[in-house]
Amino acid sequence: MNILINKQVLFRDLGLIDYQEAWDYQEKVFAETISVKTANRNLDSEKQQLTPNYLLFCQHPHVYTLGKNGKPDHLLLEENGLAAKQAKYYRINRGGDITYHGPGQLVGYPILDLDNFFTDIHLYMRMLEESIILTLADYGLKAGRIDGLTGVWLDFEAQENPRKICALGVKTSHWVTMHGFALNVNTDLSYFGNIVPCGIQDKAVTSMAAELGHEMNFQEVSEKLKNHLAELFRMELQVINQ
Repeated sequence: MNILINKQVLFRDLGLIDYQEAWDYQEKVFAETISVKTANRNLDSEKQQLTPNYLLFCQHPHVYTLGKNGKPDHLLLEENGLAAKQAKYYRINRGGDITYHGPGQLVGYPILDLDNFFTDIHLYMRMLEESIILTLADYGLKAGRIDGLTGVWLDFEAQENPRKICALGVKTSHWVTMHGFALNVNTDLSYFGNIVPCGIQDKAVTSMAAELGHEMNFQEVSEKLKNHLAELFRMELQVINQ
């Protein structure tokens, strides 16, 4: 059976959106994509539908999320502490441990059918990291990977003071992806003091603003990152207006 290939990716900037609302939207699109793939298996090639691809960008109000492999005690706040910080907490279905999302952080949720690109989860994760590395290089920040640790780091070579600037955590089913990455652009880093970020106790967290000494043009960073993703994955981006 021939597999139809669709490189078109629908891009939507959701703006500042509640975490649960964005998660529900992801789940809806994720389920619809898998449904199309499942139906295609029983159809002749001329009757099959193209599976859709989405790239969602957003920011969230203050929230902590714990991945399915995470430890609840890596959240260092009780319920009253969360309320004082005006933060929410969710246990979710991505990989990884605990992380923070908040205003000034660029969150990306690619919901891609990897059959349209390549069926390799390891490569998928490295490509997401590479898009961040290239974006940071546009601003003179040299970033890279640390063996055994997911995400994007500064001082990744000498590791005298390694600092995580982007976290990643994804879920896949039937080669369809959801969840994604969180790049600290103008993020309030004090919120990371209430968790053991990604379960890593001996390494710091940073942001573009902290490293460069000034607030960043968030929309400009977003545009650069979107373009790097499109080039790396050879996406044909189609922007969906709000």
